[in-house]
Amino acid sequence: MNVDLHCHSTASDGALAPAAVVARAHENGVQMLALTDHDTLEGLDEARAAAQALDMHFINGVELSCTWGGATIHVLGYGFAADAPALVQSISELRDGRWLRAEEISQRLAAKGMPGALDGARAVQQELGDSGNAPARPHFAEFMVRAGFVRDRAEAFRKWLGSGKLGDVKQHWPTLEQAVGTLREAGAWVSLAHPWQYDFTRSKRRRLIAEYCQAGGQALEVVNGMQPAEQVGGLAILAREFALLASVGSDFHAPGEWSELGLHRPLPEDLSPLWVRFDHDYSSPAC
Repeated sequence: MNVDLHCHSTASDGALAPAAVVARAHENGVQMLALTDHDTLEGLDEARAAAQALDMHFINGVELSCTWGGATIHVLGYGFAADAPALVQSISELRDGRWLRAEEISQRLAAKGMPGALDGARAVQQELGDSGNAPARPHFAEFMVRAGFVRDRAEAFRKWLGSGKLGDVKQHWPTLEQAVGTLREAGAWVSLAHPWQYDFTRSKRRRLIAEYCQAGGQALEVVNGMQPAEQVGGLAILAREFALLASVGSDFHAPGEWSELGLHRPLPEDLSPLWVRFDHDYSSPAC
């Protein structure tokens, strides 16, 4: 089965509307899809309706932002009750936090001679399809390109918006333990997103996974798009060590970028796939 459990739409920082994401996934042969927009459930109804029309297996998904060890971490939730009070409250707080974050990014850029970033990023976002959520860093990056402050989006992230840079604002996120707890309370299966993308040493990454597991995490995103095979191997070792389920996803954001729907490296055969749990009433595994 072609499974993609990590992708984004215009409900957060993707370039395609939720229904268009589903249609593209279907064209690429995806049979089971989870839409996992950042800190919002806004695109799920549209995506689910589109998936049902195409006879695709659709899973409620979300990617929550949180902090651990001074860094922004992302956790993925699947198959949850979208009206769970704890999740609804958390999403509301994250939405407010994202607006505060966007305002702070804009202020920081203005202080460096790049005024009008918030309005410019909102204009970019609205061109794609206004979700009502705060603009994200890709929207700011596109504004910076159009305003002539950088040559391309890559330069925007490398100099201003990437991890540890001026626009990497973290203080509005909940803790890792809080994010995992919120998802578990909503009945979600929880996976730690792209563990190799965090700029950690091997020992710090292992400590992250140990604490994530202790907080109630159930799975590890062992495969994220076409990441190097050695990274898949390293994450597979950690999944085995901590007896975690394994998830896969493209982390698709836009056509023509570094990832594509339904395209990712294969999951090592000895690992237990997370998605087989979606159709059955198994109890959550203990870490």
